[in-house]
Amino acid sequence: MDKKVRGFDNVETWVFDLDNTLYPHHLLWQQVNDRIRDYVAEFLKVTHDEAFKVQKDYYLRYGTTMRGLMTEHGLDPDAYLDYVHKIDHSPLEPNPALGAAIEKLPGRKLILTNGTVAHADAVLKRLEIDHHFEDVFDIIAANLEPKPSKSAYDLFLARHGVDPLKAAMFEDLARNLEVPHALGMTTVLIVPEGQREVFRESWEMEGRGEPHVDHVTDDLAGFLKQAVGK
Repeated sequence: MDKKVRGFDNVETWVFDLDNTLYPHHLLWQQVNDRIRDYVAEFLKVTHDEAFKVQKDYYLRYGTTMRGLMTEHGLDPDAYLDYVHKIDHSPLEPNPALGAAIEKLPGRKLILTNGTVAHADAVLKRLEIDHHFEDVFDIIAANLEPKPSKSAYDLFLARHGVDPLKAAMFEDLARNLEVPHALGMTTVLIVPEGQREVFRESWEMEGRGEPHVDHVTDDLAGFLKQAVGK
């Protein structure tokens, strides 16, 4: 029996993840990845190879490496977030096609990210699409509970008064769409170019055919134009 795919006719709020959704993460990810590994190595006093294993294990089990370090080692999240997001955002270039597509979406546009507001602001400004978004809901606003935790979505929906039955969620990880779909949102999995340039775990690439994924695209701007018929 084929699943019923949700559409966009009733969507009033458009919710976007940031990294690897609004831009291909290979443009910045190596910097972030290296800084997370370096922080873990220093914090736990282990080799970089051991730190890398911990980093990926916690990311899978807790949603973010930071959450794992907090839970198992009492990490100070402020120091961690400040360190890992001190990167050079200059590899990002303006994306006028994406900006035009977002501008034509009817209703509100919001960012929901496991990163920080500062990082999101830097990314959006480099892409020159910052003026299209009403607000950024980050890991701090989520009380440090990352996606895919249901509490992160509940806090987001409450903070911004979003009706999930009239909202769409765009994400690059299928597992982060499971809760939004269960809440009633239309879900879109983004599979951007540059996946080979980023070391991604096998589980990160899975889920395209899952029932909680309504749509899949590798061209966000083109998909948005088609979604609203403009």
